[in-house]
Amino acid sequence: MMARNECIPELLAPAGDRERLEAAVRFGADAVYLGGTSFGMRAAPANFTFDELRSAVAYAHERGVRVYLTCNTLPRNAEIDELPAFLTAWADCNVDAFIITDLGVMELARRYAPQVEIHISTQAGIVNFAAANAFHALGAKRIVTAREMSLSEIGELRARTPGDLEIECFVHGAMCVSFSGRCLLSNYLTGRDSNRGDCAQPCRWKYHLMEEKRPGQFFPIGEDEDGTYLFNSRDLCMIEHIPALIQAGVTSFKIEGRAKSAYYTAVVTNAYRCAIDGYLNAADQINYRPEPWILEELSKVSHREYCTGFYFEKPQESAQIFYEGGYRRNWEIVAVAEDTQDGMLHAVQRNRFFVGDTLSVLEAGKKPYEITVQELYDAFGNAIVSAPHPMMRLQIRCQCRVGPGALLRREITMKEEAGSHE
Repeated sequence: MMARNECIPELLAPAGDRERLEAAVRFGADAVYLGGTSFGMRAAPANFTFDELRSAVAYAHERGVRVYLTCNTLPRNAEIDELPAFLTAWADCNVDAFIITDLGVMELARRYAPQVEIHISTQAGIVNFAAANAFHALGAKRIVTAREMSLSEIGELRARTPGDLEIECFVHGAMCVSFSGRCLLSNYLTGRDSNRGDCAQPCRWKYHLMEEKRPGQFFPIGEDEDGTYLFNSRDLCMIEHIPALIQAGVTSFKIEGRAKSAYYTAVVTNAYRCAIDGYLNAADQINYRPEPWILEELSKVSHREYCTGFYFEKPQESAQIFYEGGYRRNWEIVAVAEDTQDGMLHAVQRNRFFVGDTLSVLEAGKKPYEITVQELYDAFGNAIVSAPHPMMRLQIRCQCRVGPGALLRREITMKEEAGSHE
């Protein structure tokens, strides 16, 4: 693999399984982060077995994309003896880095897999240059800053740390209400350990107040009759602030979302890829802002209201903690393009759509465009009025050439959205 140009920020995308990894790679990620079946902070996604990981790394490396493996849980005594074998096996899969929180795991990684870079997870809660320097002295190649750091603080950390220490920051996605993801709500309410990859996300739940002498009577804490979300934070979005991130010295732009869909991974990765490339090609980089269509893309995935987190000011000073619980979901993927031949688009269905529907087509690195489904056929050439079956192969009469891997999607009506469940 060719070394990445250190003057250009890395775009780091999540990969919860092979489908999401391929989406991240296809739509412009420079690197992906993923988990094995143990010691990662996302137990819910499918993750990767050793054989799957070896294949995934080969796939990524063939396309010039680096692979970082999460090993960022806080293992207990009974698990430590298992780590040497896991670290050795993971290293044999040729991953480029381990993402680590625990100092003991870091020492074992240095001993059993010295050829693999060490990246210090956001779970370590690094908020100052002294901590960053200490981890660098212990062998870390990169630190992932705590999400509670401002850009000015990151800039000072950059100025007071060695130039070869890379700085990775989250730029997009869900945010925990706890400090750097260290939360006990899930443990307390469900018995699922949020610090060991099994968070139930109780911060997103609906809460009411109950008075001691009125058991069973629940009172809304706010004015909303359905209750108030005490802990629910907005989603982070820094796509409009790429110049400020780069000026602060951020090496890697990280997108949150290993538990999100392949569609989410593709759309968000593509938006940030286009925005970063737009910045790099801009005549006036300091005042660069992404084109409107790039910003609109981020409204076409499931998300909460966006904010800039702690980067510019404390959230409570600008009401960045909001009081709605649900995700906003206005678009859905309906098919993935395979090929275009003789005026016929061959695709695989993901969600139901009909003849007459107008579809938005998203190809990697391009502004989306629309096609109208005027004729629709099944895999055998039979005319059909809708595509009702998941994963069915179909054909759409199409005058333009749609590239392989392009996503076909449609806007969800208000009626459909009201009837959907996130």
